[in-house]
Amino acid sequence: MSDVYQQLMPLVVDTKDLGSGVIGGVECDHLAFRTKEVDWQIWIAQGDRPYPCRYVITSTKVTGGPQYTIDFRAWKTGAEVASDHFRLELPTDARKLKPGELRDFDELPGMFAVKRIKGGK
Repeated sequence: MSDVYQQLMPLVVDTKDLGSGVIGGVECDHLAFRTKEVDWQIWIAQGDRPYPCRYVITSTKVTGGPQYTIDFRAWKTGAEVASDHFRLELPTDARKLKPGELRDFDELPGMFAVKRIKGGK
């Protein structure tokens, strides 16, 4: 997203400042946000160069409230990032797929099957 704030904030119905915490040895501000379908938290490094250190998404509409967590390390911006880090290198056997040809393009890989229990849901 080119404008993360503009994409995420319109859906937010509640916010909390949870103080500070340490992620990977970095002092961070811990913020929590609630939407109708998910809760999300972000830890942002304190200081002159704030950057995201951790992001947690909790699916509140799914039984058990599964969470996805990502920790960011070695955050770089501007001239610190070499342009060749973003060079596309396709494998020699790569080919273009049509959407119907995509496999395991879901939360649950194809090796898993949904099993219905008699009398259950």
